Amino acid sequence: MTDAIDPIETRTPDHRTTTPAERLRATTAASRLRFTWFRARKTLTPEQRAAAEAFGTDERPLAAAKALVDTKHAAYRSLTALRTEITGYWRRWSLPFPEPGVRLIKRESLGDFDVMMNHFKDRLEVAVRDLDAYYAGQKRAAAERIGSRYDRADHPETLVVGLFEFAWEFPSVEPPAYLAALHPSLHEREQARVRDRFEEAVRLAERAFLDELARRVGHLVERLTGTDADGRPKVFHGNAVYRLEGFCGRYRDLNVRSNPDLDELVEEVGRAVRTVTAQALRDDDQVRRRVATRLGLVQSSLERMRS
Repeated sequence: MTDAIDPIETRTPDHRTTTPAERLRATTAASRLRFTWFRARKTLTPEQRAAAEAFGTDERPLAAAKALVDTKHAAYRSLTALRTEITGYWRRWSLPFPEPGVRLIKRESLGDFDVMMNHFKDRLEVAVRDLDAYYAGQKRAAAERIGSRYDRADHPETLVVGLFEFAWEFPSVEPPAYLAALHPSLHEREQARVRDRFEEAVRLAERAFLDELARRVGHLVERLTGTDADGRPKVFHGNAVYRLEGFCGRYRDLNVRSNPDLDELVEEVGRAVRTVTAQALRDDDQVRRRVATRLGLVQSSLERMRS
């Protein structure tokens, strides 16, 4: 990918005259991640299985696949953890769209998103080099262990080039402009299809926010009010508060104001935890009960909205 992207024209929609779907369409861009990921295991052919059973050189139980890379090694685990982090960042700062593999990013955030993806790309290159350094020794050991059964075609010379990569792109989800002049009725049909997709995207976003808020509020209420088997209050971790605060901030950044009731509940959650420290919730029973009561009311409202 390039180090920078061209600015996209953004217009501030008039919230008094536009629908949530229209606002979402006017202020977001479609995005997609694509990963190239080397398969760490390969299925054995019948001939390879028969040869392995005949030689019996490997003391480990025979499996239907052979490991090309040790997936338990720290270097490989670091690589897969980074892939999860990349995907998580993309999903956290985007909204769902009813097209496989596509999510919507606020246009005003595209520059920051591109910078972060380039940062991830640099980290991935370092992680791949670390794995490749280990892989070279693993490959030599495999050749010595299985002798004539070793197939060079199964083991690339290096993992550095083209085997662990990712790319990000911004596909168009709009009808092509030329269609308006070439076939106006078809263009209008495509416009209607895109409008329907953005209406669905609003519903998907609202449901995703609702489910996540219910999960995070429910978890915190359970920690604040629940007890262990010995009757003692459950252990409370400050991360539960920080994650709830983070959700409120992300909701404000991504919200298209499609549900005033949900907006108010998010604000109430923010007010309930904004000035409360994790330490105060651990040490002060009165603070703990007050926050639990406020969040319990939010939890009840969320359950009604989800039913």
